[in-house]
Amino acid sequence: MRKATVARKTNETEINVSVNLDGTGAHRMATGIGFLDHMLDQLSRHSLIDMDVSCKGDLHIDFHHTAEDVGIALGQAISKALGDKKGIRRYASADLPMDGTLTRAALDVSGRPFLVFRAEFSRDKVGEMDTELFREFFQAFAMNAGITLHIENFYTDNNHHLAESMFKAVARALREAVEIDPRVGDRVPSTKGTL
Repeated sequence: MRKATVARKTNETEINVSVNLDGTGAHRMATGIGFLDHMLDQLSRHSLIDMDVSCKGDLHIDFHHTAEDVGIALGQAISKALGDKKGIRRYASADLPMDGTLTRAALDVSGRPFLVFRAEFSRDKVGEMDTELFREFFQAFAMNAGITLHIENFYTDNNHHLAESMFKAVARALREAVEIDPRVGDRVPSTKGTL
């Protein structure tokens, strides 16, 4: 089974993350940030990756450390669960519409982390969460999962839907990219022979 657990403790956060890449989207989130929990729920549910995320962070300061460090730990857990990446599809993309919003996520489980983030919010916050922290989360996630991740919003009329469409699009692309492709067999999907 492609499962992993990561524990991360700093002076700012204490995080425990467990994932199962071959799950059903079962999830339990407790980051202390209601909107982040809601987005992580969507990430798990639509990727079909079981996720258990708990974090005790310095929320009395602000939400930055929690959002970033959850991205780090979740990325590390995904990378660990992928192991040598044999048999995965590797590439995937998803266009995600939500009412008047359309967002695309494209990713490569390459071992070469990179983020392109093209989305602009018209408000500083969604719920209690600073909208600038969505980029911080995805930056930390991509760098630690070892994936190239492109997120682009084409248009939106609602900041909540913009954030949610990003997480759902990433989830749908991640679901496809980490799936085992029976045609690939036991090979690593790279001409180099390693990812």
